[in-house]
Amino acid sequence: MSMTDPISDMLARIKNAQAVRKRMVAMPSSNLKTSIAQVLKDEGYIRDFRVENEGVKNVLQIELKYVEGRGVIDRLERFSKPGRRRYFGKDDIPRVLNGLGVAIISTSSGVMTDTQARAQGQGGEVLCLVA
Repeated sequence: MSMTDPISDMLARIKNAQAVRKRMVAMPSSNLKTSIAQVLKDEGYIRDFRVENEGVKNVLQIELKYVEGRGVIDRLERFSKPGRRRYFGKDDIPRVLNGLGVAIISTSSGVMTDTQARAQGQGGEVLCLVA
């Protein structure tokens, strides 16, 4: 059976693994998921990630990050959904917790944070919010 929203599945897997304090979480890989994982790593929300080849399919392995036994990610939610895509211009991109969190945006120049998109004058689809 095909998955209707692989990004939501990725975020749910990360939240669930962090809730039970797992060190690693695995999921089917795609270019978009890898780009999101790269943004999460660059912003310090995860320790590392890698794509492993398991036969026909690739698997994305994400190493979660904890500080004093508590997960670094407090809030991780899908913003734009397959049933309702949410696009914003460069001036209308939402701020997460007044700049303390990050909105991950898919732009024509690739996947980036809200701060990077504003600096480059790019708008796009807001995929998820992280805090």
